[in-house]
Amino acid sequence: MRDLDQLFQALQRSTFRTSFRLNARDTQYLRQKGLAVVLDHAEAFIADRLAPAVIANEGQQTPMRGHPVFVAQHATATCCRGCLAKWHRIPSGRALSLDEQAYIVVVIERWLMPLVSE
Repeated sequence: MRDLDQLFQALQRSTFRTSFRLNARDTQYLRQKGLAVVLDHAEAFIADRLAPAVIANEGQQTPMRGHPVFVAQHATATCCRGCLAKWHRIPSGRALSLDEQAYIVVVIERWLMPLVSE
C-alpha cells in the first residue's frame, strides 16, 4: 500500500485518472445520503467485487458510472485487482486483507471528501 500523498500526486499525473468527475446525479446522491453512507456502500462494493482471491470478471467488475463510489474507484485506480497491483502495490491472486480493504475505502474517501461540500 502506498502513502496517500504520493499516490494522489501520481494520480494527478494520469490524464485518464484525472478525467473522472461525478455527474450531477452522483453529486446529489453523495450530498443527500452523506459521506458516511456512501462509504458504507464502498465497503460493501470492495468486499464483494475486489476482496476475493479470484474474480470471475476481473477488470470489468466496476461500472464506469451509476454510483459515486464507482467513479471514485476509477479515479483512484481502486477499480480492479490489476490497478490495485499497479497503483497501490497490492498483489493480486489472493484475498484482500481487512487492512487492505480499509485502505481502499480511505483512498475513495479522500477523493470524495472535497465533493461533499462543493
